[in-house]
Amino acid sequence: MKIYIQLLILCASISLSCSKNINSAKPENKQGTTKEGKSPGEILHLKNWKLTLPVNTDRNGNPDEIKQPLLDTYTDEWFFTNKKQDAMVFKANAGGETTSGSNFPRSELREMLEDGKPSAVWSSSAGKHTLFIDQKVTHLPDVRKHIVVGQIHDADKYVVFFRLEDRKLLVSVNKGERITLDPNYELGTRFNVMFQVENNETKCYYNGVLKYTYKGNFEDAYFKAGAYVQSSCKGNKKVEGESCSAYGEVEIFNVWTKHE
Repeated sequence: MKIYIQLLILCASISLSCSKNINSAKPENKQGTTKEGKSPGEILHLKNWKLTLPVNTDRNGNPDEIKQPLLDTYTDEWFFTNKKQDAMVFKANAGGETTSGSNFPRSELREMLEDGKPSAVWSSSAGKHTLFIDQKVTHLPDVRKHIVVGQIHDADKYVVFFRLEDRKLLVSVNKGERITLDPNYELGTRFNVMFQVENNETKCYYNGVLKYTYKGNFEDAYFKAGAYVQSSCKGNKKVEGESCSAYGEVEIFNVWTKHE
């Protein structure tokens, strides 16, 4: 009888130990297809893109970048699929890490070439270059409600971008014109935009309609798409009262580039 009781105690001890090990196990890295469905790379063709995130895992002064082939199956809290599994979601918080050339965080795609290996660089004076984005903005930071949802960048700075400032959706030129596309945009409204660059002219379309043409030369250019919030809770661009957890969020249903 004594031996039997000792065996029961031993078995209970083993069971409790196993339970503790299971409960204390670290969560798995959120890469690959999620339990809810597909990863963003399975919804849209991301072969010629890389992703910049608002986090710095290595603490090396630079935000994380996800490149191919990992990008095809990657997903995390800043880059994931929506509940309907028909769009990829980009999310960036006001307290996120920033790139060396910016004071604001982003969860954003950067155009690449040849299966995502070299960076894309092209000129406004040679060829024809197109970026199309079908998307909707679903959330804005709490205080400074600004977000960039698509842009053309050259070697040093942005050239022109599509931007939402609270309710005003517009196209903006660096140190230049600001053209309103929708003065009363409602969060969650789906729309599409397109840049078409040829002969030093950048045509800007909103829902298939040409709204503005920027005339100017730029070199070493590339396209970007995603959620680039224009607010911060820290640093040189700190917005008074903005929480570090305040965020911007964009859903993209389709994005593509074409170079002719």
